[in-house]
Amino acid sequence: MHPIMWIIAIILGYFAVLFGISRLTGHRATNETFFRANRRSPWYMVAFGMIGASISGVTFVSVPGMVTSIDMTYMQTCLGFILGYIAVAFILLPLYYKLNLTTIYSYLGQRLGPRAYKTGASFFLLSKMTGAVARFYVVCMILHSFVFESWGVPFPVTVIGMVVLIWLYTRGGGIKTLVWTDTFQTLCLFSALLFIIYKVVGMLDMSIPEAVSAIANDSHSRIFVFDDWVSKQNFWKQFLSGVFIVIVMTGLDQDMMQKNLTCSSLKEAQKDMCTYGVAFVPTNLLFLSLGVLLMLFFQQSGMPLPANSDELLPTYVKHISQLIPEQSSPTRSLSPLTTHLFVLGIVAAAFSSADSALTSLTTSYCVDIRGRAGDERLRKRSHLMISALFVVLILLFRLLNSTSIIDAIYVMCGYTYGPLLGLFAFGMLTKRMPRDKYVPYICVSSPLICYAIDSLVLMWTGYRFGYELLMMNGALTFLALWLVSYRGIPSAACQTAS
Repeated sequence: MHPIMWIIAIILGYFAVLFGISRLTGHRATNETFFRANRRSPWYMVAFGMIGASISGVTFVSVPGMVTSIDMTYMQTCLGFILGYIAVAFILLPLYYKLNLTTIYSYLGQRLGPRAYKTGASFFLLSKMTGAVARFYVVCMILHSFVFESWGVPFPVTVIGMVVLIWLYTRGGGIKTLVWTDTFQTLCLFSALLFIIYKVVGMLDMSIPEAVSAIANDSHSRIFVFDDWVSKQNFWKQFLSGVFIVIVMTGLDQDMMQKNLTCSSLKEAQKDMCTYGVAFVPTNLLFLSLGVLLMLFFQQSGMPLPANSDELLPTYVKHISQLIPEQSSPTRSLSPLTTHLFVLGIVAAAFSSADSALTSLTTSYCVDIRGRAGDERLRKRSHLMISALFVVLILLFRLLNSTSIIDAIYVMCGYTYGPLLGLFAFGMLTKRMPRDKYVPYICVSSPLICYAIDSLVLMWTGYRFGYELLMMNGALTFLALWLVSYRGIPSAACQTAS
């Protein structure tokens, strides 16, 4: 069979499984099923599935390439993730379960007021929509170039087809379906990752112990940076950034929290959160180890490293896909399978993040913005509308055809999480009430001020802020809320947080 036909067959088989799961979990589904899975999800299934859901298709491609520029120092951030997940499990989850929330932004309405509630939900919708679309756009480009372009399929058809597939298997069971499809997708992702590592080790003529030793002795295996306080890779900057990244981008993100809120009890959700929080360390270590092995392969083969670090893994896959299989070379005979599994890994990583984004956006729009959690007709229309918007934005990115636009969107998403951090911190750490009418202006102004500070510091000193901007953004929002607040009567939400 032609290699492209094999890839098509794998993708079709993959989606056949997803549709089968959707059929089983979406039968007689209600809004309660779509939004909260009736609070009956097994915690271990959620934990395993969340590993894959947290790894986007861009992560699958980008993390191995990180070693070319910053070695394995990203592991410092991953160590911070553990403390961040513990904080979410034992500070935020008890609050969410005590208030029996469908969306986490409902807390802001109970504690700070209606405008704070709408502002927090709006920031989530903006950042999640643009970030998810940008990530999915990159994956669409990769899949189109690997599979569909050679068939003469137009890029818009590729995009529409993939978004329609996601819409089809999530429109019934929603979050209940995703708990189970994420488990399957995580299994596919790890199978692809481990096989590619095995393939690279074989092409380097190494055994597994030899590969481990080669990675440990390579100059790019450096993890810790304690001696350079200015560097973005300084341990304490990376570690503390990892803590706050998890608190904000998991604990204050409806997309990441919605599956965790489907567990039957707080204790089950806490076990789920801590388990997959710890699992991120070995997972990312595997991705970075693959990056070191790929650099050794390029060096051994006399091939120049790609100018763009994100191209490290795709370039390797393209290279081996052109090798002629030989009976005497088992590693070469596995080349087509490596390409197929690479595509499967990209699809699994991309769809496990895109499908949960669509579901959480639908949930937040129906519950937070429209205030109609029980309206099934609205939920179905909203799910379709958001899917259509996904297609429009992806095609817009294609039309603009500018990598700088995508980079700018990622930067913007980083800024928009700061106000959420400030809002939740103010609600949980104080008993004061902000004047609600000022909250939207504060949340819009804080990221703009941070951007101005970053630009001025870069111009005057040459130093550019990294993840610490998130903390500064949240602190500015917190301070401004304090300045416009008064000592009020704590609500039930405030008393619970205290």
